[in-house]
Amino acid sequence: MTTLAEPSRPTAADFHRTNRGGGLFSESISQWLGAAFAVGAHRMGLPPTALTLTNLVLGLATSVTVVALAGPVATGDVPAWVVGVIALVGWQVAYALDCADGQLARVTDQRSAAGARIDVLCDVAAQIALVAALAATAVAQQPSTPTWLVAAFAGTWMVNLVTSVMQAGPNAASMVTSTSLPVRLVKLVRDYGAVIFVAALVLLLAPALALWVMVAFTVVNGGFLLASIAFSARASLR
Repeated sequence: MTTLAEPSRPTAADFHRTNRGGGLFSESISQWLGAAFAVGAHRMGLPPTALTLTNLVLGLATSVTVVALAGPVATGDVPAWVVGVIALVGWQVAYALDCADGQLARVTDQRSAAGARIDVLCDVAAQIALVAALAATAVAQQPSTPTWLVAAFAGTWMVNLVTSVMQAGPNAASMVTSTSLPVRLVKLVRDYGAVIFVAALVLLLAPALALWVMVAFTVVNGGFLLASIAFSARASLR
């Protein structure tokens, strides 16, 4: 008697193989963690959107916690390491879930326009909350923080998200196409996984430096925006 073999289940390597990159840190850590989540979700029969919404809830909860405790940390009523650990774990796991939903959708052929839209919308919401958390920490630590800096930080932070969405289309282009290790190390300044790791470390070890983290991110993202405008303008005028 002949029996049908049970279909093989996708492994973490199968899911990771479909990842969309994100940078050296993201590909080495976040995407692999996302692949593990994708394996679990697939075995439980969850759709990709379930991971997307879980990412949103966890990301928002983490950032709201950081905002709520920014004042108590500044006055010394709550240890900084408590908030730092919450941010480090919460933001990284939320981002890994964001990596996992796309992997799950591609491997199981559950891709849809609606799924892509909810993914981007949840990313926007989660990143707005994260920006608010960093800004609240900076202002709590240094009340004299200029309001224009907070505004510039919030605006330029979204450059990463906008350019990532633009890279997914048929007209995507890169200013630096080299994949050498030195170039990839430099690009860590725009690797979302690496960026939120550094942000959480600052909250953990030295929240008083949150202002300078805002300054650094504003300069990096603002500079990338100007460079991208120049690159695209030059290409369009050829």
